[in-house]
Parts: sequence; structure tokens; C-alpha cells
Amino acid sequence: MKKNSITMKRVKMFVATLAIVATMASCSLTLPVNATSNPVGSKVGTAKATGYLGMLFFDQDASIKTAARNAGITQISTVDVKCTNMLGLIVTYETIVTGK
Repeated sequence: MKKNSITMKRVKMFVATLAIVATMASCSLTLPVNATSNPVGSKVGTAKATGYLGMLFFDQDASIKTAARNAGITQISTVDVKCTNMLGLIVTYETIVTGK
């Protein structure tokens, strides 16, 4: 009886540890989307949208136009997109625009 109790405690501890590691696991990837012949400016604008369950974004805007407007950029130099994914449950897209 005592040995069985110790084994169950170990199994519970393993499952709890696995659950904690799985919820903390995420992947982040930044990709270049576009570059122009405009000189690289000092302004950086971002726009972000976070979705739940991979598809529920609730009217958020991560467009290039919004990112440029947020920093007052009129001449875009580069555009990057950063995607962060936490087990497909929470997905964040961030558009990063540089320019003048």
C-alpha cells in the first residue's frame, strides 16, 4: 500500500510538471515581409493583434497602414511580421514598420 502511494505521488508530480512546461512553451518568429528603396528612417511603428484558439481576434488591426500611422511614418522602408504562438491557444501577430 505504501509503495503504491509513492508511485501515485510521482505520477501526479510528473503530470503537473508536464502541464506547467506545456503552458509555458511558446514559439516566436520574426520574418521580413517587404523592403523598399527608401532610406531607413529612425521611426518604428507597430500594430498588434492577439487571437484566441487560433481564430478569435475580436476586431483587432495589425495592418501595415496602422503600424505606420502609429509612428507617424509617411515613407515606409521595411516591414517585418512577428508571430508568437502559445500552443495554438493564444496567437499574436505584430507588424513592425520602419521609415521616415
